[in-house]
Amino acid sequence: MSTGEERALVQEIEGHLLLAAAQEEGRTAAARAAARLGWLTDTQRDDLERLFETEYLALTRTSWRRTAERAEELRHTYEARYRALRQRLVAWCVLGCALLAAASLLVLAA
Repeated sequence: MSTGEERALVQEIEGHLLLAAAQEEGRTAAARAAARLGWLTDTQRDDLERLFETEYLALTRTSWRRTAERAEELRHTYEARYRALRQRLVAWCVLGCALLAAASLLVLAA
């Protein structure tokens, strides 16, 4: 198994673990909300918990998607900034070398 395949497998496992944790959080929050409504029948409570958990997971996925999109935007922004800084650094180094060479030639010519 190559490093890329291992990394993909680890990311897939992490995704499953995150999803399982979010589902458990949704179930816990749904049970807490339903417990406050003591007048619900068992069927109504089950329906409410199922709907609450579904909504919780949908909101969680939306949040994760927005976070991933923002991270991608920031990555592109920082990569562009890094490239611009690197180009400036190289330009200054080339200019410095050219000035050093010119000064050396003037000293040798004198």
